[in-house]
Amino acid sequence: MTVSTRPLHFIQSIPGLFCVAACAAGLAWLATAGVRPQPYVSSFDNVLGTSLDLTILAASDDVAAAAETAVLASFDRDASVLSAYDPSSEFSRWAATQDVAVPASTELVEVLGLFDRWRERTSGALDPSVERVSRVWAAAAGLGAVPSTVELERAVADVRQPHWRIDADAATITRLSTTPLILNSFTKSYIVDRAARAALSAGASGVVVNVGGDIVVRGDWTEQVAVRDPRAPTDNGAPFAQLTIRDRAVATSGGYRRGFDIAGRHYSHIVDPRTGQPAGHVLSATVVSPNAVDAGALATAMCVLTPEESVRLASMVPGAEFVIVLADGRRVESARWQAIESPAINATPAPTAVATLYAAEQAKPAFDLTVTLDLARPGGRARRPYVAVWVEDKDHRHVRTLALWIARPRWLPDLRAWNRADRARAAAEGTEIVRSVSSATRAPGQHTLSWDGTNQEGRAVATGTYTVFIEAAREHGTYQLMRQDVEVGGAARHVDLTGNAEVIAASVDYKGGR
Repeated sequence: MTVSTRPLHFIQSIPGLFCVAACAAGLAWLATAGVRPQPYVSSFDNVLGTSLDLTILAASDDVAAAAETAVLASFDRDASVLSAYDPSSEFSRWAATQDVAVPASTELVEVLGLFDRWRERTSGALDPSVERVSRVWAAAAGLGAVPSTVELERAVADVRQPHWRIDADAATITRLSTTPLILNSFTKSYIVDRAARAALSAGASGVVVNVGGDIVVRGDWTEQVAVRDPRAPTDNGAPFAQLTIRDRAVATSGGYRRGFDIAGRHYSHIVDPRTGQPAGHVLSATVVSPNAVDAGALATAMCVLTPEESVRLASMVPGAEFVIVLADGRRVESARWQAIESPAINATPAPTAVATLYAAEQAKPAFDLTVTLDLARPGGRARRPYVAVWVEDKDHRHVRTLALWIARPRWLPDLRAWNRADRARAAAEGTEIVRSVSSATRAPGQHTLSWDGTNQEGRAVATGTYTVFIEAAREHGTYQLMRQDVEVGGAARHVDLTGNAEVIAASVDYKGGR
């Protein structure tokens, strides 16, 4: 058995567009190692309800294959215990009981015990019974109105009840309420860390596991991690921070990707269990910690707590560093955050108070064009296809590559339409290396890209006709090419493209300008 070396990666050549390849520190280590382990990379959709990007450092194909198998088996095993979305999981079966001491696995006892501790540490800001409040908001949003005060008060009263009792000696858990529960917050970080350690146990020298923006780096590997700007959350948007991570976890939470849209207003899906209100004062929180659970728990809690409360809480967690982006554009940092942030990306002066402005407003682009695409996910968990999205002018000359998602440059010929232009091929060479992106969790297979009307060199294009191309090729699958003309300088226009076997839905939205 050989592990695939043809995953989805981001290779792009201008600021704000990500290139994924072996990082410089990893290559330096490989050059001096006797066995010369190599990075094996793979990507999947529909893993824990989102996407998985996996890098395994291994001395052979067989070791890499064994490590990848161990990672996927670890995900499956933990999901069968902890998933609230699978009615057959151990958690779901236990949650359906009432006032009965149920024998429980080590993992379920451990996770519920961690929720007990984090509920106490955050004064109730983290609570799995917040699902009760979330359902009230979801139902109200379906009716196009915000929940009533009475509905929220009832939900909060249900949250405040005790929900379980753990007998660690007997390894049993008793369900004490009927309030709906869901194990979000740090549970994904817990599962991701266990998967990373499974790869090392299977023989990998190093591993990077990125599930929907929650990242764990373990073993002999140093990873460059970009943090997505919550004010520009497209897949090719410029990051607001770049981090150097070794043997740590990175978690990002925020309500900018998911939530409730009611009467033209967006409400975060992150809800304060103590008040029943969506947490809107924080756009995102990113935490780096040696302990993955600490990273995930703090990132979620910081979206609920005040900045001052977050600073105090993080000071009690060994090794935790964080950055919080507030709704008004201020940035709150831990004292040593800038020690792990790249000066090339970090243009913010060191904070002199609790919060400082993290970035000046970006210059308004000449126009705004957005490309959305939803990749096919056949049969549940599946490897992702290779994809290129780019713009050409009326003379068929390459203007700008918006996204290039491949394994390695050797697989560029699979994207034959993009690859035919020498200028396009050159765009993938000598690019900035950024391995992983930490962001709020997004739905699997769904991507949004933007074009601001500049070419590959950053110069504004002239008015006229341009063509947006979307090309997809799946290993042992089909080849697809989509195109749509756009009149730069013309009227605003939205076009839904006909889906195919690899890109089930796509659209081009030109909002006018120039």
